[in-house]
Amino acid sequence: MGAAGRDFHNFNVVFRKQAEYEVVAFTASQIPGIEQRIYPSVLAGPLYPKGIQILPEDQLPVLIKEKEVDLVILAYSDLSYEDVMHKASVVGSKGADFMLMGPKSTMLKARVPVVSVCAVRTGAGKTTVSRAVTRVLKAHGKRVIAVRHPMPYGDLASEAVQRFATYEDMETQQCTIEEREEYEPHIDDGNVVYAGVDYEKILRAAEKEADVVLWDGGNNDLPFYQPDLNIVVADPHRAGNELSYYPGETNVRMADIVVINKVDSAPPESVRQVRENVKQLNPSATIVEAASAIHVDEPSLIKGKSVLVVEDGPTVTHGQMSESVGAIAARQYGARELVNPRPFAVGSIKRTYEKYPHIGFVLPAMGYGTKQIKELEQTIEKAPCDSVVLGTPIDIRRIMRMTKPAARVRYEIREVTKPTLEELLGKFLK
Repeated sequence: MGAAGRDFHNFNVVFRKQAEYEVVAFTASQIPGIEQRIYPSVLAGPLYPKGIQILPEDQLPVLIKEKEVDLVILAYSDLSYEDVMHKASVVGSKGADFMLMGPKSTMLKARVPVVSVCAVRTGAGKTTVSRAVTRVLKAHGKRVIAVRHPMPYGDLASEAVQRFATYEDMETQQCTIEEREEYEPHIDDGNVVYAGVDYEKILRAAEKEADVVLWDGGNNDLPFYQPDLNIVVADPHRAGNELSYYPGETNVRMADIVVINKVDSAPPESVRQVRENVKQLNPSATIVEAASAIHVDEPSLIKGKSVLVVEDGPTVTHGQMSESVGAIAARQYGARELVNPRPFAVGSIKRTYEKYPHIGFVLPAMGYGTKQIKELEQTIEKAPCDSVVLGTPIDIRRIMRMTKPAARVRYEIREVTKPTLEELLGKFLK
């Protein structure tokens, strides 16, 4: 059971060469349009000459019966414990066993040091932390290669090993908005990013260029590579989730460093709650508190204006935030009102609001294909507003037509307690 990432990795490292197992299907969830494909034989290996089918997760009960399934493995992330057990109950009611796979069987060992950046929840602010870590490592003279958690939403065979060093690389490989949001910030900093499907081949390629590999995690998943320094980002806007989301709690318990991010915009009691929970789960972890410093390129487009806020898609969908940095910036810079996008949403954007009713007066930047990007564009054009506030990690105007004036929000991590990441990384490198 997966979402085009952890599921493929677990198969590749554990099951691909084991003839005593027959993997009959992957099921897909969370990301639109990733089912009804085939995990191709070139990736699945000689035991699967026809590949392996990928089907919607809602077909799982029927699959268990028709395929006489003995074992179902949950292999995706950012699920509440309640959701995990509902899925286990569905599987158990059909007679099959239910499994979660841990680090020992799924982490690969690198030949160079690995620094990992993971999180408690989607949208906690991993990107700013990853970039800060990379800058420190480079300042110490290290060649750093970032390896990003998988997002293979296109042709899987051609995406086995992907290398991104320029915007043109993203164009050539037809990256989605979500992929661009993860790769572009690194490219802007002059970093090379690897991603894809086969993470052992990716690791061996990255090692040839790197003194240090940065594992840049996705959602709140565990690292695919065994970390020598494990950094985990927590979000006090969702205080308590470190005790109730899979596998976020596992990340906290494994962490060497926990960064409590966004302390400048979260209530002090929420920051305190996260700090206490982290100490309870992992007393030996070093805690770093950090602000998410916000900058807007065109403040005049916000002050006193009616604005449409566009937010990072995963953060406000399965990340379950009602709003994010775009809305925070709009209020900080004096917007008169935030326009409700719902009445103007079209196609899959409208269905996104139906699937995630918790979303506030913001527009998630959904863009998992050309059609959905066009629907996002149409929704923005239909919404009556003076200007648009772009809270996305990338400037989406580069990949879509936007006639309305737009202010772009940028944000960087700023530590507010000691020791800082620079000090901690300096000790690690000694």
